[in-house]
Amino acid sequence: MEDQIRLAAFSWLRTQAENFENVLPRKILENGFQFQGERITLIGASGIWKPKQFQIKPISITTILNGPYSDVMSPDGFLSYKYRGTNPSHRDNIGLRLAMETNTPLIYFVNLSPNQYMANFPAFIIKDNPVVLEFTVALDDEKYIGHQVETNHISEPSEYYRRKYITTLVEQRAFQQIFRIKVLAAYNSQCCLCKLNHPELLDASHIIPDTEPKGDPIVPNGLTLCKIHHAAFDSNIIGISPEYNIHVREDILHEIDGPMLKHGIQNLNNQKIILPSRGQDYPDRERLDWRFERFLKVG
Repeated sequence: MEDQIRLAAFSWLRTQAENFENVLPRKILENGFQFQGERITLIGASGIWKPKQFQIKPISITTILNGPYSDVMSPDGFLSYKYRGTNPSHRDNIGLRLAMETNTPLIYFVNLSPNQYMANFPAFIIKDNPVVLEFTVALDDEKYIGHQVETNHISEPSEYYRRKYITTLVEQRAFQQIFRIKVLAAYNSQCCLCKLNHPELLDASHIIPDTEPKGDPIVPNGLTLCKIHHAAFDSNIIGISPEYNIHVREDILHEIDGPMLKHGIQNLNNQKIILPSRGQDYPDRERLDWRFERFLKVG
């Protein structure tokens, strides 16, 4: 029965992730879903969560990036997840140990901001580290649920590198989501060029790309842009000066097309961007200067 509930939970979470743009409100996770007339909760007061229908093994584990338990990437590229307390025999730690021994898939929730979570699954406990009071967690592809591996380590190179790659991607996506949440909040969920305020149509754009030095995922390196203005900014059709002025590339200004080009892009030329309400969240002028120089070279 527990295995059926886990699979049902994965299916339900996939739907919720689509509905909520991969950022799930805590309330819906606390309320959970119905399974054969019973409500299955997915998250609760404890970071290691076991709904009442389960005996020993939990259904989910939750971490807060940069939180008090210091769950971080382990040296081998997987996740380090702290024990519940310092007693290896605590029932929650026993539950995770049993999940490891039985290769049971879990849900790995990342707390992105107050009451907002990202769901990742399947997550597997692959190692118990009692000396440092932590477990090692690997994320995997759903199609490998039920695939048997040796406990305590991943033996086959293909399995090792696949799980390492997926686990790394999950961490990267979590930080990207945190960046998006903070940038949209700073700009009151509106495009800083056109004021569009539908979050599903907005992106958190890096001023300096994250592949470059100083491309940090911090609010002063971010702009909230709607999809079309994000694309225009990335392709240097639009530039933003360190004085927060909008510039449209010269050749684009002289094009004749439909109303979208005229009203959505050309009319922005020489306008000011909309700034965050807090000065500390303003776009960093040095970063804008770096980006604007590249815009000028293209123009």
